[in-house]
Amino acid sequence: MAAPTTTAPPTAGEVFEQLRRHQSPKLALTGKFAGQGAVEAGALGSRVTLSDGRTALDFGSYAVALLGHRHPGVVAAVAEQLDVMPTSTRSLANPVAARAAARLSEYLGGRLPKVYFGLNGADAVEVSVKLARLATGRDRVLAVTGGYHGKTLGALSLTHSPLFRAGLRGAVIDVVHIDPEDPYAVRAQVKAAPVAAVIFEPVQGENGAVPLRTEVLHQWCEDAHSHGAFAIADEIQCGLRRCGEPSVALADGLPVDAVLVGKPLGGGVVPLSAAVCSTELYAPLAQDPFLHSATFGGHPLSCAALPAALEAIEELAEHGRMLSARLAEGLRALAERHPRVMGAHHGRGLLWGIEFTTPGAAGEAVVSLAGNGLLVSPCLGRPTTVRLLPPLVTSGAELDEALDILDTALAAAAPAGLPG
Repeated sequence: MAAPTTTAPPTAGEVFEQLRRHQSPKLALTGKFAGQGAVEAGALGSRVTLSDGRTALDFGSYAVALLGHRHPGVVAAVAEQLDVMPTSTRSLANPVAARAAARLSEYLGGRLPKVYFGLNGADAVEVSVKLARLATGRDRVLAVTGGYHGKTLGALSLTHSPLFRAGLRGAVIDVVHIDPEDPYAVRAQVKAAPVAAVIFEPVQGENGAVPLRTEVLHQWCEDAHSHGAFAIADEIQCGLRRCGEPSVALADGLPVDAVLVGKPLGGGVVPLSAAVCSTELYAPLAQDPFLHSATFGGHPLSCAALPAALEAIEELAEHGRMLSARLAEGLRALAERHPRVMGAHHGRGLLWGIEFTTPGAAGEAVVSLAGNGLLVSPCLGRPTTVRLLPPLVTSGAELDEALDILDTALAAAAPAGLPG
């Protein structure tokens, strides 16, 4: 076999032109604006290197980079599997996927023994709701105002914001969105008509990192179960110690029938998601394992990353608690210093949302942050809110650097924070 040839990486200008021609002019414009004409060229730990030589702290990546970039333990596990068997026959049993399923169930305490693997969060949402409808024989599902569960057609029905459904008529799933502050919302709905499941995020990421009240979620689970419906915790963004615990719902004592995880599950190296389910919810898939399948579900490269990722997450858990406390205190100080522009902040662990007083102030801040070396994740459905998602590998010095950059951005956005 001939040795592979190496070519020089494309210039930033070539990248933007390819994006314009083959994907979207708006995508090219957004990337050019965020990178000030540069593109991402490499990454390690908490930092991304740009094509012009600058670096930026990555407190964004939509929660994928919990372990930062290229965590050595995860990279080694994936490389080892790549040399052995990178894909699966889909006919023979694959030991890598089997081991990953057992490890994930054990990691979440063992009460939820069944695991379905997908590649992204919407995969886990779709299969969990599909199973709930099949297991109960009911169609209606309850979701939460402000919730986000993905953009595939089924998951999109559960996602609350109408911005993501523009131009689409109808819904694939019969969904009712309930008030996150009403502890008896599920009870009212199950009395009105049959319900298959209630799905909720313990911390609503896209809605500004807003934690839902535990006592409300307890009541919802109790009322769902009394009706024979399932309770599903979508922790694709807030789980796996992003918000402090392996599972927020299980740590809070919620009797859920499934915990959905993803984003950092593949260690920030490969895509992987999972629906970790009770025997009762998973029953239709146990009876017919081909009832719901995907060509790359349980892909060996992704599943090889899982044990290494969970091990690394646990090794960094105590450091994460320290970072969380320092970040919360830093945000409180910034809110006191910039009341004209920073309206509020919400969060838990290493998932925080900053609410700006106007959309203009949020826009000014995002531009300033990126220009000064801090990448964040905007809330696509809330133009006044941005998310901070620091990796577990962030050092104390890097966190201080990020807070200083944020301080500068808030000061720069102050004029835009005045209503008018």
